[in-house]
Amino acid sequence: MKCPFCGFEESKVIDSRPTDDNSTIRRRRECLKCRKRFTTYEKLESISLVVIKKDQSRQPYDRNKILKGIITACEKRPISLLQMEKVADDIESELYQSMEREIESTKIGERVMDKLKNLDEVAYVRFASVYKRFEDIHTFMEELKGLIDEK
Repeated sequence: MKCPFCGFEESKVIDSRPTDDNSTIRRRRECLKCRKRFTTYEKLESISLVVIKKDQSRQPYDRNKILKGIITACEKRPISLLQMEKVADDIESELYQSMEREIESTKIGERVMDKLKNLDEVAYVRFASVYKRFEDIHTFMEELKGLIDEK
């Protein structure tokens, strides 16, 4: 493992432990040259997943796009980054467990909305307004009424 401080390519592992969700190994390392310490994460290489966009084009799955949408929807809400990352992790886990190699972007968006609805209603409405492309105030109000009726 290359040292991020001096670039030396040898280090020793000082501590190794699984993350909370047991999907990654956290390793604390020490550079054998400059003696500075740094952390690395080891994750199982997963199958490649392709997202089918609305225009039928295909692109590689990118967890960061999901997380970015969640962060935008949750902006200025009392939701920690850890909670947002957990939503993205849960969705990613569901996608890989489905064993499908290709998944439509609409299915991913629906999963995000389902998770946000349970996490924070304001974040849900923000995400839904972009995802569903509300044309006017009436479609926006219909979505709000549906949310209220569910309660």
